[in-house]
This record gives sequence, structure tokens and C-alpha cells, in this order.
Amino acid sequence: MTMQLTVSGGKDIKVSEATFGREFSEALVHQVVTAYMAGARAGTKAQKNRSTARGGGAKPWRQKGTGRARAGTIRSPIWRGGGRTFAATPRDHSQKVNRKMYRGAMQAILSELVRQERLVVIDSLEMAEPKSKTLIAKLSELDFGKGLIVTSELNENVYLASRNIPGLYMVDVSGIDPVSLVAADKVIMTVDAVEKIQEWLG
Repeated sequence: MTMQLTVSGGKDIKVSEATFGREFSEALVHQVVTAYMAGARAGTKAQKNRSTARGGGAKPWRQKGTGRARAGTIRSPIWRGGGRTFAATPRDHSQKVNRKMYRGAMQAILSELVRQERLVVIDSLEMAEPKSKTLIAKLSELDFGKGLIVTSELNENVYLASRNIPGLYMVDVSGIDPVSLVAADKVIMTVDAVEKIQEWLG
């Protein structure tokens, strides 16, 4: 089934209802967004326990007769300079999300953007020079300030101009992710990008 999206300028384009008219599933979107953010974590935190802390091979004093507590190593966690009791080790925080779930969540997010009128579709976005002032003027015509610009392929001039504008980000279709779509106040998308997303999420 198809539905219509209004392009800025007046004309309509036909799009897949499965991609841009899907019912919103908060649980699915939450799971995919959480998994995406978890996958971005470095997980490189590391500490030394008593066995990995350097030194401590010899028993500091004999077992009996000194009047002091028994000690087997100077790298015990209760000693200053000793190893950590529950030492952190590098780990992988990523969560498994299958392809069908990821696509479903992306469809639900895009559909919600349409319902909330946060998705602006334009014919194209091209610039002769990478000037932020020119880009701001173009976006102001669309009543667009901060948010995300999505094009089918990365236009170098538009990308360079957008880097200097606070709160404005630009990606191509292969670079979109659930977190950036959810976080964006508004999303500008070219007609070519819409068609490419439909092919991808089909």
C-alpha cells in the first residue's frame, strides 16, 4: 500500500505506507535505541586485581612470631598500592538486535516523524559554495533551524557549510541511525533520500 508525502513546494510523492505510515511501537524503538547506544560504548575500563598488580611475589614477613597480622603479599587489596578487590575488566556492551527489528524500529520512527510533522521533504539541496550563511538562508525559507539533514549522497559543499551551524547535522542515507532521528527536532530529507530509504527498509 502507498500513501502521499507533501514535498516542500506543493507537489506530492507516493511512498510506502509500511515505511512512512507504520504504527508506532514504543517498546521496539526503545529496545533498538538502547542497543544502538550500548554498542557505541567503548567498554575499555580496566583495573588491576591482586594477581595483575606488579610486585608482591615474596611474603612480606614470616607467618608467625612477629606479632603482626598474617600477610602473603604486599599487593593484597587491603594494602596501600595493592590490587583492586573487584577489578573492572574490558567488556563488550553490545546487544543483539536482528535485522527485522532494526528495520521495524526505523520505520516506526520515520512514521512518527511524519505524524508529528517533523519531517520536511524537499526536491534537492545543493550549493555552489560551502557557505554557512547561504545554507542558513535556504533553511530559513523552510522554517528549519536545528535538526538533521538527510540526502541520498553526501554533498561536500552542504556538509562543509552545515558543520559551522550549531545544532545542525548532515548525513547521507547510509549514515542515519535511530538515535539521531529520535533526537532531531526536525528532519529535512531530499526526494532521492526518501526513495533510497524505501529501497532499504522496503
